[in-house]
Amino acid sequence: MEETISLKELMQTLRKRMTLIVLITVVAMVLSGAVSFFVLTPIYQSTTQLLVNQSKDDQPAYNPSEIQTNLQLINTYNQIMTSPRILDKVIADLDLDMTATELKDKISVESATDSQVVNVTVQDPDPNQAVTIANKVADVFEKDIVDLMNVDNVNILTKAEVGPEVSPVKPQPLLNIAIAAVVGLMLGVGIAFLLEYLDNTVKTAEDIEKLLELPMLGAVANIEDQKIQRKVNSSRSTRVRSEQVG
Repeated sequence: MEETISLKELMQTLRKRMTLIVLITVVAMVLSGAVSFFVLTPIYQSTTQLLVNQSKDDQPAYNPSEIQTNLQLINTYNQIMTSPRILDKVIADLDLDMTATELKDKISVESATDSQVVNVTVQDPDPNQAVTIANKVADVFEKDIVDLMNVDNVNILTKAEVGPEVSPVKPQPLLNIAIAAVVGLMLGVGIAFLLEYLDNTVKTAEDIEKLLELPMLGAVANIEDQKIQRKVNSSRSTRVRSEQVG
């Protein structure tokens, strides 16, 4: 026997388990909000920019080959900027209580395609320290690259600063709550259908017809309403008394 489920039955299942679905969704949203606001540490971000410009030589001001060479060097610069050679000096100068590996995890270096501008981004629980680290990494790299690669074509374009209204980049409570609502809703719907699938009890005449594949010829009503039962008993008592008087 091939069992099919109609859209009507699906909607009935959702309607029957709506309380469970809403409860799971609300719990997921509350937990996500509580974790975002009270458990996760706010992380602040600061960015400084470096310009890989023309080398100081007798080359023309806009030599295409020189620009292409600088673009090819950017990937090398990105690796050097997060190397222990640079980060150890940053740690020593700022007296940071962390290793070069731990500091590297806070730093991301990237540049847009065919761009000579390199963005150095630092994330830290302290917004002031994020600014300090970003600027120090840029300063140390600008000075050391002269000795490391015998070039002088890197300049600081924009220093990192603490804005008047500093807000963390993560966590994002509203986004987390929205994601939790979607996940909770999906989980609630899934549990609702699972419970319905595991529920093999017979509750209605339609269930009997589906189970036995036989038509229903009749049914015995189960009177549970005590008021109706009392009325029936009262009517019988009245009839009995009338018969006795007669």
